[in-house]
Amino acid sequence: MQAEVAIIGAGPAGLAAAIQLKRYRIPATVYEREEAGGLLRNANLVENYPGFPDGIPGQAMARLISAQAGRAGVQITFEQVLELAYDNGEFHLRTPQHTRRSPIVIVASGTSPRALPGLEIPESLRPKFFYEVHPLSDVSGKRIAIIGAGDAAFDYALNLSKANEIIILNRGERSNCLPLLWERASAAPGIQYRPNSTVKTVREGLSSEFVLKCEDPGGITELAVDYLIAAIGRDPQTSFVSASIWKNCADLEMQGVLYFIGDVKNGMYRQTSIAVGEGVLAAMKIYQRFKETGL
Repeated sequence: MQAEVAIIGAGPAGLAAAIQLKRYRIPATVYEREEAGGLLRNANLVENYPGFPDGIPGQAMARLISAQAGRAGVQITFEQVLELAYDNGEFHLRTPQHTRRSPIVIVASGTSPRALPGLEIPESLRPKFFYEVHPLSDVSGKRIAIIGAGDAAFDYALNLSKANEIIILNRGERSNCLPLLWERASAAPGIQYRPNSTVKTVREGLSSEFVLKCEDPGGITELAVDYLIAAIGRDPQTSFVSASIWKNCADLEMQGVLYFIGDVKNGMYRQTSIAVGEGVLAAMKIYQRFKETGL
């Protein structure tokens, strides 16, 4: 039996790699700390993926990819990888439950949200403070503030504005989002955009809501909201990768036993189509390696 490939992350990149490996009859296990789908679960509408002429909501696309992986027989182990190390010619994956070994690893762990600096969230309000939007997908009739000015902030706003009142707080003058997102947000009656607005402090109101003390050119104002979202950027999720990996990373990649694919390595070029393509490509390279070496 062939050695098992370990895939860290069940987003589009990881699942695409797993599906393709299944086609080659190469055993693989996907490790996922939360639920399958990755950042697709946050996307309001995916419009640039071929095959969906009217676009498709991100959560719907995530469900389709997960269903396809399930039908292909992809095995997902819902355990967080706490450490990925390399020793004696093999990888060691440590989770809270087990330590497993694998000769080949695909890292498709995506990104983690950038923490909101300099702003203390009261303990009582933390259950209503988020860095992503999918936990609020069923919320309606609420007032929600989003701190940020990029694609994510505006996409989150469009997603939630169908059933809620949204206020985007930008500490700067200009937005950094796609012109298309700006146009749609500007036309959405449920979205209010406030430039040059900096949140100075957060406290709990009498009705357990957020009370944001905001500074803008007009002075200091207080804004009461039910939920608060921070969307100020994302960084590669590689905290679990040990020094033994980074020390030998270039050599391991050259050997064809270590692959970083998708958002974890693509910086600003985070697109589902790119992630899927890289997942398929990694699987094809692994198949070629198996053919040549038997490993």
